Amino acid sequence: MDRAFGFLVYLSDAIVPVLVFMIVACGLAAKVQVYDVFVKGARSGFLTVIRIMPTLIGLMVAVGILRASGFLDFLSQLLCGLTDRLHFPSELVPLTVVRLFSSSAATGLALDIFKQFGTDSSIGLLASLMMSCTETVFYTMSVYFMTAKVQKTRYTLAGALVATGAGIVASVVLAGMM
Repeated sequence: MDRAFGFLVYLSDAIVPVLVFMIVACGLAAKVQVYDVFVKGARSGFLTVIRIMPTLIGLMVAVGILRASGFLDFLSQLLCGLTDRLHFPSELVPLTVVRLFSSSAATGLALDIFKQFGTDSSIGLLASLMMSCTETVFYTMSVYFMTAKVQKTRYTLAGALVATGAGIVASVVLAGMM
């Protein structure tokens, strides 16, 4: 078992440099000015970051306000009766709401849940599953649609929220809470 683990560690350490070498080699073989293309791509990426920065700051401020104001705890208590009937711990309502907006803020909430209930608890397991089965819907839509200049989103929000709901249901089932 240790040999297999050692090999995986070696492989993970080597994969990025090998991948970079292969990209440079393929570019040189195709007679592409690799460095110039890299600099042009880096400049384009930096300009994209500058364009989406106001959206990112707005989302981070909104999530910070929700956490600091106590609104998420209020919402958790308000929905306690409904969540109990659905076999969903009301303590995870803040995580569910914040996950729609910010992955890093949701990770912070998940860590708080782990500290309070433990990583091996049923709530800790469910929080971990939810983090992997859901997406930051509003962040993804705002950033990527703005970057791609998409004007008509059609059914994207409804579909993303249904997919998130399905991910939450799958998390509850996988955690064995139903």
